[in-house]
Amino acid sequence: MTFQWPTLLWSLILLPLLVLLYLWVLKRRRRTTVRLASLGVAKAALGKGPGWRRHVPPLLLLLALATLLFATARPTAVISLPLADRTIILAMDVSGSMRAEDVKPNRLVASQEAAKTFVNNLPREVRIGVVSFAGTAAVVQAPTTSREDVIAAIDRFQLQRGTATGSGVILSLATLFPDHGIEIQHVTGQRNFPGRPLGEPKDEKKFTPVPPGSYNSAAIIMLTDGQRTTGPDPLDAAKMAAERGVRVFTVGVGTKEGENIGFEGWSMRVRLDEETLKNISVLTHGEYFFAGTAADLMKVYEGLSSRMVVERKETEITALFAALGALLAVLAAGLSVWWFGRVA
Repeated sequence: MTFQWPTLLWSLILLPLLVLLYLWVLKRRRRTTVRLASLGVAKAALGKGPGWRRHVPPLLLLLALATLLFATARPTAVISLPLADRTIILAMDVSGSMRAEDVKPNRLVASQEAAKTFVNNLPREVRIGVVSFAGTAAVVQAPTTSREDVIAAIDRFQLQRGTATGSGVILSLATLFPDHGIEIQHVTGQRNFPGRPLGEPKDEKKFTPVPPGSYNSAAIIMLTDGQRTTGPDPLDAAKMAAERGVRVFTVGVGTKEGENIGFEGWSMRVRLDEETLKNISVLTHGEYFFAGTAADLMKVYEGLSSRMVVERKETEITALFAALGALLAVLAAGLSVWWFGRVA
């Protein structure tokens, strides 16, 4: 916890003075009671007095004052807050290496099942888009709140050759920020944007970089199982995401030893490029997860589903302490009226 006006905490030194004042008033009241009545009558009166209850309202009032004085320093703390508006892009690898069966029944099917469970666990107000990438990248589902459309898009995946992890990140960014002028011809395989001559720049708003990880309204979750074989450098793509404040959470699926796969007369060993995936997450202030089994992959998505709908940020909590102080003051007054018939 930190304070915006820490010097006001010095006001708390008034509290011991108030305690001393209260004790002085009690002592003076006893002397007055003894002076105005006989000693026997005074003892009888004191014996039938409120006892410990007489000290409860003043104690509560003292705590109320302490809380209110504490609030004047404007305390702030890092707390978890629900996100009212968020868009998540699932960037999923559909390259031929996803047919490997080291993750049962195979990497693609395991990733599809885990992704669909993840989608169903998110609140309905969270918008989800799906980008698939292999040799090129494609938006298979624009961001939407329809879970049925997202799941249908995941079920339509078709394996392709090549692995362009950088293309997956860039197209995800272009989907999140259509007005940032992100050129996507080289990541989608399209020769041109519709209605515009090749090479003509888009008339878009000027982009201003922001601190990495500062954009809390969107996130990219990229799942891949292999090394980049084509397309833009994924670290350059990660820098583009960092400049826009978007966190990229990377999930490496498959075994670290890799597996030999064959298809149409060719074979290759597919391994994870964990170093690149970790660097992507570091650059964007995201996080890397390793999923060596279908169960691991499901656990990764379960953890992500909980953190995708909240944000941890430094927030002023003065109002909480002010409300607590007011509640204590009202409680002190209420008990005083209930027990003694007056506020005292």
